[in-house]
Amino acid sequence: MKEKKTVRAGIVGSGFAARFHYEAVSKIHGTVVDVVGVHSLDVPTAKQYARERDIRFFDTLDALVDEVDVVHVCVPPIAHETVAVAALKRNKFAICEKPLTGYFGTGKDDFHGDRFPRQEALDAALASVERILDAEANSRGRLLYAENWIYMPSIQKEREILEKTGGQILWIHGEEAHSGSHAEYYAYWKNGGGGALIGKGCHPLTAAMYLKRVEGRARNGNPIRPKTVSARAHALTRMGTFRDAGLIRCDYHDIDDFSMMHVEFDDGTVADVFASDIVVGGIHNWLEILANNHRARCNINPNTAMETYNPVEENFKDIYVVEKIETKQGWACTSPDEDWFTGYPQEMEAFYRTIAYGEPTQSDSRLGADAISTIYSAYLSAERLGAAVEVKTF
Repeated sequence: MKEKKTVRAGIVGSGFAARFHYEAVSKIHGTVVDVVGVHSLDVPTAKQYARERDIRFFDTLDALVDEVDVVHVCVPPIAHETVAVAALKRNKFAICEKPLTGYFGTGKDDFHGDRFPRQEALDAALASVERILDAEANSRGRLLYAENWIYMPSIQKEREILEKTGGQILWIHGEEAHSGSHAEYYAYWKNGGGGALIGKGCHPLTAAMYLKRVEGRARNGNPIRPKTVSARAHALTRMGTFRDAGLIRCDYHDIDDFSMMHVEFDDGTVADVFASDIVVGGIHNWLEILANNHRARCNINPNTAMETYNPVEENFKDIYVVEKIETKQGWACTSPDEDWFTGYPQEMEAFYRTIAYGEPTQSDSRLGADAISTIYSAYLSAERLGAAVEVKTF
């Protein structure tokens, strides 16, 4: 039995993503992980994060990067490029949260997401992608794209089916939706690079693109890539006629809260992706694959691995049921291990095996780059009321 290698890790950011990254890393068994410390611009929160986990707080990003082998990029999307490139330039690995990068405006106080040409966003996002890929190409490190949908057990089972049966996917359709992000910064385009189309649509979109890559490689060694995208995006909770019932977040400043993308791949097959912030009753995450030799439904959330009935709300006051559900009373699809179903520990296990032993990764920088290109091409299509836009792939 080979000796486990030790990998030194640093976390940049101290919010939601930083918390679940730490939890996922703690479950790794293939390598020994030494979480050295954390850096964040939110100094009080970062110091508290460090105290709770008995790790060091670093005043600067450079100081953290110099002492680790891998950097977890757990900051808002506006800072993904900065942190990832800083790690790669020092020949370190970067585990970058999704979306990979984006367009975050002009930097001026009067910037508003409703008032700029979408071509400008596409050009800027692709330029950011190029800078990240260039930094990776000149580094001994690699960027590992933290799209957990790729590592979900149901998606990986579909990968096995495609590889073993040679199936041809004809149509994929999927969705990520819930009642609104918990992150305050998400309300502004300048922080997240857009709304539901990018913030939620990136997940089922990337999973669909990944499975088409798997299909093509299994058949003839050539991944199948997106060719065109048609899309619509709407800001339903910002309509003057929207009636707030107190269940859906509706304080968005300049972002979309509903979107749909229709992707045509270079083999002529298609995928349809929905993303929104207008769905109550918990998170609605699923992907359905319709192939020439099988059909698969990946019921990510909710799923029926466990169902509970609670007649009195108070009874479950100390019980975690499932993310973003409004009530614990009545029937619920209670998740026995939500992180496992959503692929977080599997993702980190795979990434650390790549870092320590050079094993291949399922989710890399070019998959993240293709997702960004498709998403901002979709925003351009939405500006053109659904006209198809060609997608540049990497």
